[in-house]
Amino acid sequence: MTLFLRIEAVTTRIALWLAILFLLIAAALALYQVTARFVFGTPSTWSEVVTRSAMIWSVFLGVAPAFREGAMIAVGIVQTALPRRLGRALYQLSMILTLSFFSILLWQGWAMTGRVMRQKLAALDISIAWVYAALPVGSAFILIAVLGCMIRAWQGIDDPLESPR
Repeated sequence: MTLFLRIEAVTTRIALWLAILFLLIAAALALYQVTARFVFGTPSTWSEVVTRSAMIWSVFLGVAPAFREGAMIAVGIVQTALPRRLGRALYQLSMILTLSFFSILLWQGWAMTGRVMRQKLAALDISIAWVYAALPVGSAFILIAVLGCMIRAWQGIDDPLESPR
């Protein structure tokens, strides 16, 4: 379990840094797009598509660190109102449901990415599959992070009934 938690910490940190990188790319391209359109009067044909794609990647990669830090929407008020043991069981149930959801998203995202391989992004000669790949890749990072949350809660490392870090 300790090895998995170390792997989870590394993968979640990678997801965080990639999410930050994609967010910076999106912000820079949005600034470029506005500048090109309103200052120079020559709108960019490609920057909006790349900005949107970078935002999609940023969101899907940012969910894993959000889970790890306890920043996702929680049923905390219900958990704390219940007896401690029942509150922890509710937390684990919510994590199992989360695992189920993101497992389906990974599976369907993988299938969707395969189906759109031949389609191209508007204004670019790049497969739209690169954008759709955010679903399975982000889901994989999220699944690892959620499993880490469950293990830490089970071992008592992070108490889900206490306030988030």
